[in-house]
Amino acid sequence: MAGAAAAARLRAEIRRRERELRGLRERLAAELARGGTAEQEEDGQRGEAARGARQPSEAGPARGDAEDEDGARGMREPSAVGPARGDAEDEDGARGVRKPSEAGPAQGDAEDEDGARGMREHSAAGPARGDAEDEDGARAVRQPSAAELARGDSGDADEEDDDEEEEEGALDFPAELPPLPARSALSAAEILRYSRQLVLPELGVRGQLRLARSSVLVVGCGGLGCPLAQYLAAAGVGRLGLVDHDVVETSNLQRQVLHGEARRGRPKARSAAAALRRLNSAVQYVPYRGALRPRSALRLVRQYDVVADCSDNAATRYLVSDACVLAGKPLVSGSALRLEGQLAVYNYRGGPCYRCLFPRPPPPDAVTNCADGGVLGPVTGVIGCMQALEVLKIASGMGSSFGRCMLMFDGLEGRFRHIQLRPRKADCAACGDSPSITCLQDYEAFCGSSATDKCRALQLLPAGDRISVQRYRELLEARVPHLLLDVRPPVEAEICRLPHALHIPLRKLEEKDQESLQLLRSRICEEKQRTDGQTALPVYVVCKLGNDSQKAVKILQELPAEEFGSVSAKDIKGGLMAWATKIDSTFPQY
Repeated sequence: MAGAAAAARLRAEIRRRERELRGLRERLAAELARGGTAEQEEDGQRGEAARGARQPSEAGPARGDAEDEDGARGMREPSAVGPARGDAEDEDGARGVRKPSEAGPAQGDAEDEDGARGMREHSAAGPARGDAEDEDGARAVRQPSAAELARGDSGDADEEDDDEEEEEGALDFPAELPPLPARSALSAAEILRYSRQLVLPELGVRGQLRLARSSVLVVGCGGLGCPLAQYLAAAGVGRLGLVDHDVVETSNLQRQVLHGEARRGRPKARSAAAALRRLNSAVQYVPYRGALRPRSALRLVRQYDVVADCSDNAATRYLVSDACVLAGKPLVSGSALRLEGQLAVYNYRGGPCYRCLFPRPPPPDAVTNCADGGVLGPVTGVIGCMQALEVLKIASGMGSSFGRCMLMFDGLEGRFRHIQLRPRKADCAACGDSPSITCLQDYEAFCGSSATDKCRALQLLPAGDRISVQRYRELLEARVPHLLLDVRPPVEAEICRLPHALHIPLRKLEEKDQESLQLLRSRICEEKQRTDGQTALPVYVVCKLGNDSQKAVKILQELPAEEFGSVSAKDIKGGLMAWATKIDSTFPQY
């Protein structure tokens, strides 16, 4: 296996160096054709000391280049988040890496020979946010030509390069993207490809040309973002920006249809871009691997015509909505949970924004995500497709049907309902007549929850009322008398459980269900008979992730001692998923 991995890295390095050489030849030919640039002449006067500086791409030097303070190299090293216009060089000027042009480097860079993830992540349309150079700063990747950029092609011949692992980053300073070229006519190939929608009077050639000139930012490449992006790419939208901080996991494949088994562990944004490129290579795809942050969101949103919110957490929803209001962009928002879904279009033609309807976020404890509540795959497909339809209607000039109403889908009953929305609020903090929100804020603090779909770990109990899964295993091995109480919902207990656990759902404890309390009382008495009866019986409470179990411990601590005797209730931190990852790898994870 090690030999195969080394061979794969070597092949990737060979491909990368071939691309470097090809790019250098193209740039040299271009410079010779126009007699060289003033920058090259200046570099030539510097002599051998300036050999590490970049050579300009076919499009010319990127805007914002400046010499280092000591004038030694003449090129700045890009930061870990990619180049931004107007950025100055590093103070020491010691690296000599070329600055990528606005068109961005070619995609598909492989790992270094030592396996370090030093190369940038690229798209056909420009550098992905969060990209970083190699540690030695010595890698230069070929720029795509203007023709390649126009057709959304990076110039890479090897599709396997899409599978190379890339460096993780954050969307702190997204670089500017070049505008999409103006189009006055469709090619014969485009007419054939889009013929079924071209014959629609509502769309026609004019609408198709609008789609080709439009750009859409998709926030979230999961259950909603996958079908949405798939249909936008198929319809011929000019540019798709794909934002996602996460990687593909096995549990995603049930509904996130752009990803496959071979993509597990890959960044979702890059996996989606690769799948979409195979569907329609004429579209430009810009994968952004990283979390959308307040300091980068507004700059990113301003570069796109329409934004689609496919996230499933409150912090990101407020962030995207406020950014769209400040940038003046329409927002197509979707959500799906269990067997239900919702769709609305915000900030469109004088309609309300997200804050008009939800000025305050819900309590963190009241929010359920897909990991906890579950979702049926086709529900996300229905809502994602409806989002794609609204985006296409807006981008082509037809107009949206949901600027002032919300679509609600009930998958169990198979029903769609339209709910009329309140009009834009004059006193809205974001879009009102005198808005108080003039810049983006800390939305995780505002919502009290993380800007991811991962379950938030609660801290409801003091450390003395909690034990680790390792400590609980020691108690089992020592055969210490105790009671293990599983408080998960019945449907989760049917998936997997520890064989010696007593199952009473948290809801039954909260409702003070007498039958459940009687069962708990009898089991406590049974276990106490195995002890001397003088000490409190340990009751360890477990759930999936360690949140509900803390709530159950609080309930147990309030039970009357005259009925239940002396008990010592403690929560098992991390729950059964911690047991699966740290103790028993064969225990099912869900």
